[in-house]
Amino acid sequence: MPVYELHPTYFGFPPVTEAEDGLLAVGGDLSVERLLEAYYSGVFPWFSEDEDIMWWAPDPRFVLFPEDLKISKSMRNVINKKVFTTTFDTDFAQVISNCQKSPRKDQDGTWITTEMQNAYCKLHELGFAHSVEVWQEEELVGGLYGISLGKAFFGESMFSKKSNASKTALIFLVQTLTEKGFHFIDCQVHTEHLVTMGAKEIPRAEFMENLAKALQSDSLVGNWNKD
Repeated sequence: MPVYELHPTYFGFPPVTEAEDGLLAVGGDLSVERLLEAYYSGVFPWFSEDEDIMWWAPDPRFVLFPEDLKISKSMRNVINKKVFTTTFDTDFAQVISNCQKSPRKDQDGTWITTEMQNAYCKLHELGFAHSVEVWQEEELVGGLYGISLGKAFFGESMFSKKSNASKTALIFLVQTLTEKGFHFIDCQVHTEHLVTMGAKEIPRAEFMENLAKALQSDSLVGNWNKD
């Protein structure tokens, strides 16, 4: 099955069932309109600097339901001792920059290109992209960022400069999303790190059903630090 090539001015995506080994389409751009349409459609971009823009809808899909969050005894101690402080949306640009620089196991280079950083900073300015910052004293030592639509959160990347900082970011995010009534975090692609914290793979069809339900709610657009 040939991979679908996106139209330069039409932002729609083919059905996710047409994805070949998870790859649904190539081309297009990283405009706000296309990115939002992608997430609404259960699709996300993932590509390297020297590649065309590639759009994915893998089967199975890797998700974390808030009620499945696992917090180890050691992490509970870290939280109780208040080793770190956490915030929302106070330094999105630095969070995505640190994610871009963070080394990845079995990866040469990064998929967070300069174009990608600029696009998600625009989404942040519009209130759709959010960051969690983890601080030790006044130093940014960890964090994550993602997209919020309806009652779904699409996690994009995280980083950690200190042991347990990224775990702290995820726990803080999940606890906040639980309070806000979110249905799930889309973690996109399987990692053992997130499995230990409760994430699991579900069939793509089940993911799309959950997404449709989550998108029935209004999006919490804006700076979450001011909520």
